Amino acid sequence: MNFDQLPTKAPNTPVLDRVDVAPEAISDLSAEELVQLANELREFLLYSVSTTGGHFGAGLGVVELTIALHHVFNTPDDRIVWDVGHQCYPHKVLTGRRQRMGSMRQKGGLSGFPKRSESEFDTFGVGHSSTSISAAMGMALAARQQGIDRKVVAVIGDGAITGGMAFEALAHAGHERPNMLLILNDNQMSIGHNTGGLASYFARIWATQTYLTLRETSKKLLEHVKPAWDLAKRTEEHMKGMVAPGTLFEELGWHYIGPLDGHDLPSLVEVLKRVSSLSGPQILHIRTIKGKGFTPAEEDPIGYHALGKIEPKKEKPAEAVTPAPKPPKYQDVFGQWLCDTAEVDPRLAGITPAMCEGSGMVNFAQQYPDRYFDVAIAEQHAVTLAAGMACDGVKPVVAIYSTFLQRGYDQLIHDVALQNLDVTFAIDRAGLVGQDGATHHGAFDLSYMRCIPNMIIAAPSNENDCRQLLVSAYNHPGPSAVRYPRGEGIGVRIEPELKGLEIGKGEIVRQGAGTAIINFGVLLTEAIKAGDALDATVADMRWVKPLDTDLLDQLASSHDVLITVEENALAGGAGSAVAEYFSERGLNCEVRHIAIDDRFIDHAGQGETRTDAGLTAEDILAKASTASGRLQAQTKAVAS
Repeated sequence: MNFDQLPTKAPNTPVLDRVDVAPEAISDLSAEELVQLANELREFLLYSVSTTGGHFGAGLGVVELTIALHHVFNTPDDRIVWDVGHQCYPHKVLTGRRQRMGSMRQKGGLSGFPKRSESEFDTFGVGHSSTSISAAMGMALAARQQGIDRKVVAVIGDGAITGGMAFEALAHAGHERPNMLLILNDNQMSIGHNTGGLASYFARIWATQTYLTLRETSKKLLEHVKPAWDLAKRTEEHMKGMVAPGTLFEELGWHYIGPLDGHDLPSLVEVLKRVSSLSGPQILHIRTIKGKGFTPAEEDPIGYHALGKIEPKKEKPAEAVTPAPKPPKYQDVFGQWLCDTAEVDPRLAGITPAMCEGSGMVNFAQQYPDRYFDVAIAEQHAVTLAAGMACDGVKPVVAIYSTFLQRGYDQLIHDVALQNLDVTFAIDRAGLVGQDGATHHGAFDLSYMRCIPNMIIAAPSNENDCRQLLVSAYNHPGPSAVRYPRGEGIGVRIEPELKGLEIGKGEIVRQGAGTAIINFGVLLTEAIKAGDALDATVADMRWVKPLDTDLLDQLASSHDVLITVEENALAGGAGSAVAEYFSERGLNCEVRHIAIDDRFIDHAGQGETRTDAGLTAEDILAKASTASGRLQAQTKAVAS
């Protein structure tokens, strides 16, 4: 990536400084000052995000829109709901949080997404896609029910509007007709191109009071003469259809305006002022450029979707040794396995809900385009699509983040597991993901999958086991899941053979006495550290379902205390499965658990979130210190 164009020091921002002191001052700025504010805000964002990391391109693309919204509407009394929230950085700067932008996504700092507890201007907490229309509609109906004169605006991208939930809300709003404005931010990454002067001209015409008065007057005059009204309505739709993709929205009961240049700030302000006075559901379609103002991001919007913190360049000493290569990321281990398996099995198909790059599927998509299916932001459809494929001889692999599979839970149960279909789920970002925070942590998948009949679930502890457990899951003739974390492996050798590991079998990786640490997943390194300190046995279970009950029986019969370790919610997780097994067998053994307790974990670095959740070797030792009998004496001896 080319970072040379990014500013290395804070820019001079006199207009932004005024807004920083008093956010309400933005409503009093002149047209010229608004344009200057946009330039200053974009410069500040380029500087700020380069120093902290975070979502990059989306915020740059909505600078003018964000300014126009806060200029025209009386926020926070008027409500603005951002979909997903990747684009919320300009909004945060303009709403009194500029001085804290340096803490973005850090422990105790600002969230990378809108968050209700952070600011009254963040009207709805988000992180998942396609929720804004439903949430904004709820606010609009609440205002109507309470007799409150309040404007409500939802901002949704052309990617997020592909989600089924968005269409459900569009249809319902057409029926309820709440007073709300939906802004479709089309950065030309999903919706087709309809650009040019004619389109922009009609967008302004459709927002004028003259046109709106003519439209409503004609409706009142002609709606009692059905043939005449139908002809007038079809004529309007055909005119709009020639220059804009608005007919669909009109059919759903929305008044469509657009497309409009989303970087033309004066026009945005003009149209928003007019639209704000209208009743009923309105759609303003704007076109923006993701990464606007930073050429490399404009040319590569996917690559510049988010940035890591950019460290200052350091001169490399002449005698410096070239560092060893980093271990591969788990997503890349999956991507290589997918390509290797597709090469030997023509039945394989790969499915992703709009996460090709994040899931490591780029090479697969290029090598096997006819077997690659990106369904857009439609997790429910992705799961049932896989189920349909599995009915007729294809072996689908669904690559999906843990937190997003939650959205397809009914389909996972009803369409896949109930019918015992051969679908493999490669679940990325399982456990704590770090800086994206609570909306993106994969803290619940073991709990919500373990209760589903017919499912088998693997939790590899390293990158080689990840590859081999994917083989085992794929070869299993039924629903299966392999969950693995965000980030890099630990550096073990990855065996190229696709040999797999026996389903439902774990192994002892350290033999000790007194205590047995029963590990599920990538916390094995922490379990071994604690095992070394306690001289405890450490077992890597590999499978959450089915459990290796023979290994559990062996450990229970030869150890005083068992401590389960997992990066998942305590309730219903792998540790619960172990406790349930022993309880059902009537075995009298002491079982303790290391897992995420009953709370949401906030954003911070990935290691910091694990520490916050109590998932370290020190936490295992502390848990051991509360145990009874011989273990307690053993722990005291270690401490002394």
